[in-house]
Amino acid sequence: MPDTATDAPLDAPLLRPTWRFLFAHPAHFMALGAGAGLSRFAPGTAGTLWAWVGFLLLDPLLTPLTWAVVIAAATLAGWWACTVTARHMRVADSGHIVWDEIVAFWLVLWMISPSGFWAQLAAFLIFRLFDMVKVGPMAWADQTFKGFGPRGGFGILLDDFAAAFCTLIVIALWRV
Repeated sequence: MPDTATDAPLDAPLLRPTWRFLFAHPAHFMALGAGAGLSRFAPGTAGTLWAWVGFLLLDPLLTPLTWAVVIAAATLAGWWACTVTARHMRVADSGHIVWDEIVAFWLVLWMISPSGFWAQLAAFLIFRLFDMVKVGPMAWADQTFKGFGPRGGFGILLDDFAAAFCTLIVIALWRV
């Protein structure tokens, strides 16, 4: 019997989500970064770019305290969205789920604010490197929390928060 959200057999993983899948559930829309995760080329990078643009648009409107609340709320809502979307895709941590990149990169940009274009570009490149290479804390988080359900949804977010933490350490050492 087909899954109405994907039109794929229930046991087959959805390796490439569609626009139909994106709009089939609010969790999909969020987890796939409002469509950034549908990118055929480097969806994680597309999601991180989406995060950067979103930050630039929201930053003039938000105080540092408001950013903290937004990031905390986005993390909790993202945990739910990533959990649901991974289960519906039947893929434990699909590269098309990009909410983890979005909220983790918002954290990086918020922590280095105020900063100009070049500092933000450096943060973007460092964050993407850590997120793609998955060594040390990123590898531990990725392997330890792999799976479905709330634990798996948490793991989707955790490896990107580890990448954000490592990015912030590099930036702090760079500024010394």
